[in-house]
Amino acid sequence: MMPARDMEDVTVGLVGLGTVGTGVARLLTENADRIARRAGKRVRWKWVAVRDPKKVRDVALDGIRMTTDPAEIIRDPEVSILVETMGGIDQAAEVVLAALDAGKHVVTANKAMLAERGREIFDRARKAHRAVAFEASVGGGIPIIQAIGVSLAANQVQSLAAILNGTCNYILTKMTLEGLSYARALQQAQELGYAEADPTLDVDGTDTAHKLVVLAQLAFGANVVTRDIARRGIDRLDLADLTYAGELGYAVKLLAVARLSDDGLDLRVAPTLVRKGTPMAEVRGPYNAVRVVGDAVGDVFFQGRGAGMMATASAVVGDLIDVVTGRALITSRVLDPWGDADRPIARTPSNKLRRRYYLRFIIADRPGVIAALTQVLGAHGISIASVIQHDTDDAPDGSPVPLVIMTHMAVESEVEAALEEIDRLDVAHAPSVLLAVED
Repeated sequence: MMPARDMEDVTVGLVGLGTVGTGVARLLTENADRIARRAGKRVRWKWVAVRDPKKVRDVALDGIRMTTDPAEIIRDPEVSILVETMGGIDQAAEVVLAALDAGKHVVTANKAMLAERGREIFDRARKAHRAVAFEASVGGGIPIIQAIGVSLAANQVQSLAAILNGTCNYILTKMTLEGLSYARALQQAQELGYAEADPTLDVDGTDTAHKLVVLAQLAFGANVVTRDIARRGIDRLDLADLTYAGELGYAVKLLAVARLSDDGLDLRVAPTLVRKGTPMAEVRGPYNAVRVVGDAVGDVFFQGRGAGMMATASAVVGDLIDVVTGRALITSRVLDPWGDADRPIARTPSNKLRRRYYLRFIIADRPGVIAALTQVLGAHGISIASVIQHDTDDAPDGSPVPLVIMTHMAVESEVEAALEEIDRLDVAHAPSVLLAVED
């Protein structure tokens, strides 16, 4: 291979120099020769767009042109690839669309932008004959986009289940292993930099839903946006439910689940019981994992750092190399990730969804109460697999006590109807708790 100094140049502009952008900048400056050898061209980083040019940066910017206006980069005819790490949705989308219109390829780590405006962006890319590479948008350093879009292309994906938010997984790990409250575990995550000062989008399930939209589009041509996905986060999860789940042999994880059946496609994000000893249950701390089931390959499992400066930057620069070599453009044309948007897959109705459930009730401790609950469950076709009710001899008669029930396979709409009915009983203290089980 020819020395890097003798290679042709390709010029890159970077928009955004936050955590991920800084990691990308480090790789571009510190590993320039390695990148050139693998790309076959010398990648020349010329521009960076930032919000505050006076801010001290933890990366060398010698010789790099700095601007607060991404349009300056887009207007530069030398720039052939724009790397977007600014985050957000609409402003980032407008930058990306303008870059495509100007004949530039795009590399992005922005899952929220793709979840909300992916169809528009990929339509524009097709018309401009340009690539949009987005490996870093889901799973950080885990190569899940390449896996589903290319390596598993011979398969019809039947289902996927994933831990896609390291903040939530860190919090749940601390709650499970150390018995910390949600508030204390969140505080630790913030102190370590795993959680933002405002963690809302992480802990309420929105970030995970963004990523599930991207995966569902790749795997199923789902034609959905974030609001189409039923989601619940961990911000209202009680430590007691993690404890009871452990007694039943399960861990609780915030799972993104997609499952294709004859009845349609089921998409959801929610705290879910996962059997201990399985690979998914053992994913701890800020790590991510994705389990994919294909009709030909069967069950495959990916695990790694799902966020953080260098893990995500690794995926961004990997995409950049794919763009430089021309692989990304070929893949984009063939993969056409939003190309089936006019043929959406039907969503599975709740009266066709069957799974096992964890239920927790707070009930009056007196005779006949359990019989009243089981009568309601039975009327909705819900059978009981196991029960936890701890000894309450030292509690006053009639005081509220927890009752935990694990069901056999049940219809989701019937379970929800049964819980609404139970919560109206004078012996139950609403609201009851409902968590799905992913065996």
